[in-house]
Amino acid sequence: MGYEDAPQAVSLLSIWVLGISVGLTACTATCLPFMGALVVGAGHSPMTAFRQTGSFALGKVMAYAVLGAVAGLFGEVLLDVIESNLGNWLIGGASILAGAFLIYAPKVAKGCSTSRLFQGAPPFVLGFVLSFVPCAPLAALLAAAALGADPVQGLAMGTAFGMGAALTPLFVVVPLLSHFGRELVNERPTMMVALRWTGALVLIALGLRRILLAW
Repeated sequence: MGYEDAPQAVSLLSIWVLGISVGLTACTATCLPFMGALVVGAGHSPMTAFRQTGSFALGKVMAYAVLGAVAGLFGEVLLDVIESNLGNWLIGGASILAGAFLIYAPKVAKGCSTSRLFQGAPPFVLGFVLSFVPCAPLAALLAAAALGADPVQGLAMGTAFGMGAALTPLFVVVPLLSHFGRELVNERPTMMVALRWTGALVLIALGLRRILLAW
């Protein structure tokens, strides 16, 4: 790496560290109710829950990469869009759909030949839309990408930020919650239906709350 590349490398490293600050704090607090309700309600094993958390993290990386590229292309106008109620609308809709997924998934999955992909879609979508929650680190990322006025550089910044945000305690907490749910079902098999409906109702309630905030 030449001297001319050093400032950009340091910049990407700083943005990656900024993403870590989100993944270790705000992301866990904001995202845990959604992912917890999804994996416990679905009755997944801890390993499946870990994979779904990976799908969730991938959704966040993709979202931040897109946001960075768009900010590099259109400038600070994206900041105004993010600070509007767009995030609440997206999160509300995705959460309600995830709740419906829990209710109808057993029927659909029986005829689904790609069940792993089918199971990974809701956490991926949740991870993507939950990245639109306004916060100071995200505003800093978008401002830096807008200042560069280069969509490719913005894409790199967003990806670095997302890779940092993907380092989240959810990879530990969510499988533990799924293990707790599986233990309940093993002791009382009739609890599976109750957990599924509880998880679905929690997701729908979270979604409606977000939509009411955006109204």
